[in-house]
Amino acid sequence: MDTATDDELVIGVDLGTSRSAISASNGKKKWVESYVGWPKDFIARKVVGKPVVFGEDALDHRLSVELFRPLESGVVKEGERDRQAVRALIQHLIDLVGPRSETRVRAVIGVPAESFRSNQLAIKDAVADYVSASMVVSEPFAVAYGLNMLDNTLIIDIGAGTMDFCIMHGSMPGEEDQRTVATAGDWIDQQLLSFVRERYPAADINLNMARHFKEEHSFVGKPSSRVEVMIPVDGRPTAHDITAEMRRACEGILPALVETTLEMIARFDPEYQDQIRGNVVLAGGGSLIRGLHTHLQERLAEYGPAQVTCVPDPLYSGAAGAMSLACDMPDEYWNAL
Repeated sequence: MDTATDDELVIGVDLGTSRSAISASNGKKKWVESYVGWPKDFIARKVVGKPVVFGEDALDHRLSVELFRPLESGVVKEGERDRQAVRALIQHLIDLVGPRSETRVRAVIGVPAESFRSNQLAIKDAVADYVSASMVVSEPFAVAYGLNMLDNTLIIDIGAGTMDFCIMHGSMPGEEDQRTVATAGDWIDQQLLSFVRERYPAADINLNMARHFKEEHSFVGKPSSRVEVMIPVDGRPTAHDITAEMRRACEGILPALVETTLEMIARFDPEYQDQIRGNVVLAGGGSLIRGLHTHLQERLAEYGPAQVTCVPDPLYSGAAGAMSLACDMPDEYWNAL
């Protein structure tokens, strides 16, 4: 298959623990927070105004709905309601890019590097009602494909649930070329929440607030300015300095990031290790943590010349790469549903 036709839509989906994105061959792309909510009762249905809500809409109505975040570490949770939520989320994403009912849809879906084998059946089952054919690949491989960085490159995709590593060496990566680490965005959120509560026991903060603070203010290394946020105390919005807590939480992922990167490079063919070290790319929402790519580059430089860059569009790089892969994929690689 070389390209999409008028009666066929090709899509790439980055099915993420925190956010999910879709990119389509008709030029449309959309994203949504990976939340699904069903109204609790008829009063809630009247308030919400819809039979099911997604993303920020679901979060905004979380007191009125049964709220599900159906992916954990990028893997579909085992509960039946979670599986229904994944199917609803995928249908919603496809609806957002607007295929006609008679349009044939092919999809490539990205999942964490080490989970795609065990997770692919659940994902393929979730999309079976909405696509004619599907393929499940690792998220960092999808990123690499979209960037056309297919040789002597290390892609590190830092998402909410996992941090995924994939070395590209001019062919399809195997299991030995990929790694997954669980200390990622969600872990930072939990750490930040714990640290703030420890320092400010009277502060009324929850995990969703900690996530928003991280997304706006995350950094490693020396802070460029104070991180001051408003958190209620006895119902009154109060300014809190969380600079030290933010740094401590974000820097908690550095040991796993650095050690896994060094380990993967060291396991690679010794003649190509210098090239890999000079071509490391950070992707995913975690790539937006200020100072992160500089820190990793400095650590790698202890072993020789190194260069670490970040993808220009962390939100859509996985979905766009999956869509490009779907457009280029020869027919014999597809498994028709």
